[in-house]
Order: sequence, then structure tokens, then C-alpha cells
Amino acid sequence: MSIDTKSRHITLAGANVFADLGFDQEEASALQAESQRIISEKLAIKDSLMTELAQWIDTNNLKQSEAAQILGVTRPRVSDVVNKKAIKFTIDALIDMLARAGKHVKLSVE
Repeated sequence: MSIDTKSRHITLAGANVFADLGFDQEEASALQAESQRIISEKLAIKDSLMTELAQWIDTNNLKQSEAAQILGVTRPRVSDVVNKKAIKFTIDALIDMLARAGKHVKLSVE
């Protein structure tokens, strides 16, 4: 038995995946705008959390290897935090690292 792994369609970068899925143009545009808003909000949260971690490392004059040991991650993961590679982290993972650093994260919903 073989599994079919051929791609049937690829949405080009910058194109609207919702239009490709068959939504009418108005709804596809609205859905794309909403998804971009959500992505932007999540990236802003990740950026804030990574900034806090980077400041903690700097304030405590830690080498990345030392920070990695405290945070329970590898040194390359610390480098990814410092270089703000948000795509590589979940919000949960960043909050966990902050907790290991002795930081408390408060959530506010508006």
C-alpha cells in the first residue's frame, strides 16, 4: 500500500489562501485580514517575552550556556531567544523559561 504525498495545489507566498480555498473575494479578504491580525498579536506577545528573557540574561551577566542551564534548554535555544526568532517558540515555552528565570507572567485580557 502506498500513500499519496503529491501536492495538488500550492498557494504562493503573499497570495490569499482563503481565496484559493474557494471563499468569495470579500470573505477571503476579511479572513486573511483577521488571520494576519491574530498572527501579529501572537508575534508581539512572543517579542515581549523574548525581550524580557534577553534583558534577564544581560542584567545577570550570563553567558548563553549559563542561561541555558538555568532555563532548562540548549545554548542554541538561548541564542534563538536573544536573536528573537519567534517562529521557533510557542508562547507557553517562553513563559516556562521566564518562570525558570524567576519571572512571573501576568495575563491581561481586554
